[in-house]
Amino acid sequence: MAAMTPTPAPTAPETGTPAPTAPETGTAASGTAPETGTAASGTAPAAPAAPARRRPRPRVWRAAVLLLAGAYFLVPLVASFVFTVHVPGQGISFEAYTQLLSADGFTESLLLSLGLAAATIAASLLLAVPALVAVRLGSPRLRPVVEVMCMLPLVVPPIALVTGITTVLRWGPEHLSRTPLYQTFLAVQNEQFPVVLVLAYTVLALPFVYRSLDAGLRAIDAPTLVEAARSCGASWPYVVLRVLLPNLRTSLAGAAFLTLALVLGEFTIASLLGFRPFAVWIVTISGAHARMSVAVSVLSLLITWLLLLVLSRAGTDPATVSSAPRTSSTSRKES
Repeated sequence: MAAMTPTPAPTAPETGTPAPTAPETGTAASGTAPETGTAASGTAPAAPAAPARRRPRPRVWRAAVLLLAGAYFLVPLVASFVFTVHVPGQGISFEAYTQLLSADGFTESLLLSLGLAAATIAASLLLAVPALVAVRLGSPRLRPVVEVMCMLPLVVPPIALVTGITTVLRWGPEHLSRTPLYQTFLAVQNEQFPVVLVLAYTVLALPFVYRSLDAGLRAIDAPTLVEAARSCGASWPYVVLRVLLPNLRTSLAGAAFLTLALVLGEFTIASLLGFRPFAVWIVTISGAHARMSVAVSVLSLLITWLLLLVLSRAGTDPATVSSAPRTSSTSRKES
């Protein structure tokens, strides 16, 4: 009994020793609670203040970027306009603009460039539209191959392209002078309308035409539209002309605009081949009539911007936007 009596005595304090642990835990909990509450109470008022300070920053940067971009484009244009209208010792004069129509070669070169642009647009669209539609509907695996082939003109320098064209054109008088093909080589080099420039410009315009049409075809559900039209008994020409092309109107306009800008501004190929379209004429008269050449450049740039604005308005036409979903929904119901 004496041995058993002291045994419970140490057990009580040992059992009681964890008691201070409760206050420690409570202290920690109580210390943690105010810290958490303080953090929560400090974060709550700071949350609405942070976005309020950060909101003006994107606007300021956006305005700064827009101002810099506008200055980058407008300052050279304004400087060119001032150069054309300000004559030292005479003041303001608009003779550089009023004498354009009567300038030697202005009308001929402009009409030649517009004709080349129209022929190039027609040739590039006739070449690219059927190929891309066939790849999109029939064999999508060939899309990388077609893309690489259409992007090659961006890699080949224009001077290399001119060298190859010149080499081919020399075959006429050297090897084909006694064959009917010799007349063909002479016809494509006619100065009134050089078909060889149309062929060269078509190759140069392929990357831009491909990108525009490919984006348009990927934006619409072409397989569903074609299946719905074919199930209603439409022929393939009808499907292409009345179903696909109306939905690709914006892409076709973009491709035509880029091709027009390319043809009006191309100088290297036409100059080295000995022809005189609009860009070559501007450089030719720059030595004798510097102000007139700059005035023509300013006018051509303004006309290009106006065409771009017309294209952007055509792309946001409500009829164009609303026609695609209606056609697709109808085709899905029929399918």
